[in-house]
Amino acid sequence: MVDVSDWNQKVIDEFRAHGGQVGGHFAGAPVLLLTTTGAKSGQSRVSPMMYLSEADLPVSHNQESSDELPGSGAERDRIYVFASKAGAPTNPDWYHNLVANPQVTVERGTEKYEATATPITGPARDRIYAIQAERYPGFAEYQEKTTRTIPVVSLERSA
Repeated sequence: MVDVSDWNQKVIDEFRAHGGQVGGHFAGAPVLLLTTTGAKSGQSRVSPMMYLSEADLPVSHNQESSDELPGSGAERDRIYVFASKAGAPTNPDWYHNLVANPQVTVERGTEKYEATATPITGPARDRIYAIQAERYPGFAEYQEKTTRTIPVVSLERSA
């Protein structure tokens, strides 16, 4: 069995070596690197993951939920990540880290920027997760495999 940290490091190295493009499991998918600060250690931790850009959401989603999403509207530069951990019974470490320390660093393609992480809950969370699961059915399978509600996190570029 492949160690998760070894697998993640290979994805991180490939991402950085190829301007944000990766193959294998993530080939053709929108992938970013999220750097969080360890809740206990205080050390930087980098995790590769898929994301959904707010700009890719149906316009009707934004009109229906604009009151529920902080900062919704004109900027549409927000992105969402999903603490799926492939449907494991517990949330991934990176999620615990960003709840404790919401200032994060995002790497998308060749761009790197600071952002603020905010968990999304309720109907807004459900709609965003449903869109991700429709686009990438593995996310529906992850939710079916676990009894926890998989967290959705908004990453908004810092000013």
